[in-house]
Amino acid sequence: MDLSQLSYAVFDVETTGGSPSAGHRVTEIAAVVVHQGKIVEIFEQLLDPERDIPPFITQLTGISNAMVMGQPRFPEVAHNVLALLGEHVFVAHNAAFDWRFVNAELSRTFDKTATARTLCTVRLSRALLPHLPRKSLDYVAHHYGVRDIASRYPLKRGVRHSAAGDAIVTAHCLMRLLDDAADRGLTTWADLDRHLSSAARRRTRRWSAMPTSTLDDRTA
Repeated sequence: MDLSQLSYAVFDVETTGGSPSAGHRVTEIAAVVVHQGKIVEIFEQLLDPERDIPPFITQLTGISNAMVMGQPRFPEVAHNVLALLGEHVFVAHNAAFDWRFVNAELSRTFDKTATARTLCTVRLSRALLPHLPRKSLDYVAHHYGVRDIASRYPLKRGVRHSAAGDAIVTAHCLMRLLDDAADRGLTTWADLDRHLSSAARRRTRRWSAMPTSTLDDRTA
């Protein structure tokens, strides 16, 4: 599979908390479709999480209980999400977090888990940009000069920590990361998978060789 010919759905979710297993739910979901180096579709939707949004989450995301009142519940957009998963590679910055929430919502709706080919831009950044001191979205976006790119798009909530705003930034980072991968001769999914696996092994060996007192500082 040629990476340049694949299409990618770059997801971002805002939630009521950090873990679906603790009962937290999605309050906003966005997916930005990237094909042949261009953004071709943007899906974004506030959602009624069917539970209260804690005040500190409102402060972080800008999403209040009043904002989600009357918004669709996840089952009303579930088929849109399934279509995106079926046609594109699932991408997110720290993909495990977004995938857990998306899959938990889909499982709640359809009573079965979903499957998708996934790609994490944090892992890509670790493998391709080892010189960056951190691999957070802000750091990677600043490196590529796209941190404020979302302001150019007609989004419903074009702000940092909006699902669509962050998905747009992640999509632009993805395109730049794939360009960097191609420059290194990584042009197929198999090439990229091998490179990511090798980088992960090197990182594990590096951390395991360090004093135990430093091992907690592994944030992106």
